[in-house]
Amino acid sequence: MLPKIKKIITFKTLFYILLFLFLTVSSASAFFLISRNNKVQKQISVFTQKINSLNKNNKDLSDQLSEKSKAYEELKSQDQVKNNQALKLELGNIKSTYSLSVTAYENLIVLKESGGKYPKLDNLYTDAIVFLTKENYSSASAKLKQLETNIVEGRKKIEAAFKIPATVVSSNNPPNSGLSKQKVTTDTGDFMVTIISANLDNTKVIVDTISESDCFNNCPTTHLVTYINRSNAYAGMNGAYYCPYTYPQCAGKTNSFDLLIMNKNKYYFNSLNNVYSTNPAVIFGGSYIRFVERAQEWGRDTGVDSVISNFPLLVFNNEIKFFGNNDTKMTGRGPRGFVANKGKNVYIGFVHNATMSESAKVLKTMGMENAMNLDAGGSAALWYNGGYKIGPGRELTNVILFIKK
Repeated sequence: MLPKIKKIITFKTLFYILLFLFLTVSSASAFFLISRNNKVQKQISVFTQKINSLNKNNKDLSDQLSEKSKAYEELKSQDQVKNNQALKLELGNIKSTYSLSVTAYENLIVLKESGGKYPKLDNLYTDAIVFLTKENYSSASAKLKQLETNIVEGRKKIEAAFKIPATVVSSNNPPNSGLSKQKVTTDTGDFMVTIISANLDNTKVIVDTISESDCFNNCPTTHLVTYINRSNAYAGMNGAYYCPYTYPQCAGKTNSFDLLIMNKNKYYFNSLNNVYSTNPAVIFGGSYIRFVERAQEWGRDTGVDSVISNFPLLVFNNEIKFFGNNDTKMTGRGPRGFVANKGKNVYIGFVHNATMSESAKVLKTMGMENAMNLDAGGSAALWYNGGYKIGPGRELTNVILFIKK
């Protein structure tokens, strides 16, 4: 029995020893885990505090950035010219005074084109420019206004000085052919008309240009006599408006014209920007002449001899179409170019010392069925049988010519 008991005791002892060791290790592990967990929790707490601190700093930075961005956007959206009243006033002075100077200069050119020299007006303009360069806008503006007043007075003197020569024949009927200088009497007064008549049965009417295709700046020009000679024409005159180099507003588009023209070579100038043109036009067919109130009514037929557009339309279907407006270039008196018809007779010429509306009335009085205004002023030029009857004027970009068939 003793060995068995001993064996049992030995096993029990061993069991307890193992149990003790297990409990000891478990307790130590638990203690270790608890201690480590506490340490981790402390580290997590520290990290959390740092994250919260970083988040707070980030929010502060974000708020600052938002404020700066808002301030930047406000600054960027501000129009400093509008906010700076002094600069705004200065820019307004520059703009208004420059506009006055351009207008005054062009009006001075027109006055000089009427004849005579005006050194005092030249000096006034020079003084105005000097003030302008010194940024003395009020003095410059005063000089320019004085200049404009003197220009108007100069025009009135020219208008008052114009007298129809006693040798000019009085007649309200246009000539059947050839050149005529005549006095036409209307219900508003007497007017001198220089007019050339041609019949389409024996005359071909063409429009000639120096440019061979569309030109928008520094376009070629030449005098009327050159056009006459190269086409062997017996008569002709200046054509549609163009932008002469002497006008400041023509910078960048010198000697260009933007109206619809088909020249003798069958090329249509400015075709694309005249698709919807409301300016009138004249079509010269082989045996007819046709006026249209709007160039947009005419296609791009090259079967005709030539086409020219200008403005305004003066007479259409035996009725006056232009009665005046507020444009000083049309209300002032001067030579008024025209192309007109009565049946198969075509007429070119000038109504002298007339406003635009007076020109329309004169042509209606003469029995014209249709009439369209042409360029005049410094461009005015009229040629007949070997010589200038008016002009030569400045070099031209386009002309109307009469050629014997």
